[in-house]
Amino acid sequence: MSGKADPRAAGEGTTSRTRLDRGRGALGPALELVHTGRAPTRAVLTAELGVTRATAGAVAAELEALGLIRVDARPGAAAGSQGRPSHRLAVAEDGPVALAAQVHADGFRAALVGLGGRIVATAPGCEVVDADPAKVLGSVVEAGAELLRETGRRCVGAGLAVPSAVAEPEGLALNPLHLAWPAGAPVRRIFAEQVRAAGIEGPAFAANDVNLAALAEHRHGAGRGARDLLCVATGHRGVGGALVLDGRLHMGSSGLALEVGHVTVNPEGRPCYCGGHGCLDVETDPLAFLTAAGREPGPEVSLLQQSIDLIRGRYTDPAVRAATQTLIDRLGLGLAGLVNILNPDRIILGGLHRALLDADPERLRAVVADRSLWGQSGGVPILPCSLDHNSLVGAAELAWQPVLDDPLGALA
Repeated sequence: MSGKADPRAAGEGTTSRTRLDRGRGALGPALELVHTGRAPTRAVLTAELGVTRATAGAVAAELEALGLIRVDARPGAAAGSQGRPSHRLAVAEDGPVALAAQVHADGFRAALVGLGGRIVATAPGCEVVDADPAKVLGSVVEAGAELLRETGRRCVGAGLAVPSAVAEPEGLALNPLHLAWPAGAPVRRIFAEQVRAAGIEGPAFAANDVNLAALAEHRHGAGRGARDLLCVATGHRGVGGALVLDGRLHMGSSGLALEVGHVTVNPEGRPCYCGGHGCLDVETDPLAFLTAAGREPGPEVSLLQQSIDLIRGRYTDPAVRAATQTLIDRLGLGLAGLVNILNPDRIILGGLHRALLDADPERLRAVVADRSLWGQSGGVPILPCSLDHNSLVGAAELAWQPVLDDPLGALA
């Protein structure tokens, strides 16, 4: 047996390395295509990246070696199809995860989220939010750290969703009104310190909860495929909005864009925390609904859940129906104004607003069409958000973004 290397094998190795070197810059775009479900097969990946099939194969193999995706080289052919089926691509179900955390007026929750927006594990939510941000964030991070210990998963980073505008670049929560936190609390710094103290790997991020809900829905839910997406949602208190422009989350010059909660929809209405009157924030949130329905808020479940349960379970009650219609009209007026300014190609609604849409979609669409310049030309599709815990999934997207940008660099 000769001790000389087979020149053909050497040539094949060189060719394979060359293909991978050429495709290394495509690792991030390829991972994002699989992550968002836009490249279910190698053939689609090849077409989307604009590379050769061999290069796409090398890229997919490298992502699989990193533990991020799985390549099925022998997929079953569909009935009646001809030719060899393309390799199927999917995110790795046992791959790394991001720690996602959310804090709202009625508690907090931690979760582990994998690629594809899959929630892998969640910790039981806490129903008490302390006035000290460090105490709350320490508790939610520890809940996440326990999930990581239980699952043994590698963590790529951590993301936090808060019900406040988060100013960039400092990461300050400017108006955490319903949390009793001090205005301007440095939530990103506190969260990052707690993440490091818990021994969790990767960078830490923080952003507004509705912005993150919009990001998650655009990548994995009801907003997928929209170019200019408007998201409006009620949290447990108040109303938030977010905008995806040309496929990217629009944050404004300092992260404060689209504070839609302070669009006036009832000039003679109740006073708002911003100093105005009749804003969406106080006219279409769960407390406004319960008040309009003549219901005294109870302590047993969140205001959001009480409101949704009333609409879904007692809609035939005249007081509940009247309150629903009143809020639909107010919401429609606000959406029409936003449509006139932003001209989105899709609107998605979350929280209580999703329940209002479900209760009487035609009424809401009619109000928006009647009050907006674009309504006469066919209107804007208005859809419910489709993801459970979309703010948590969006928080995880923050932590996944460095991996999507540079898989090799982030996981080295």
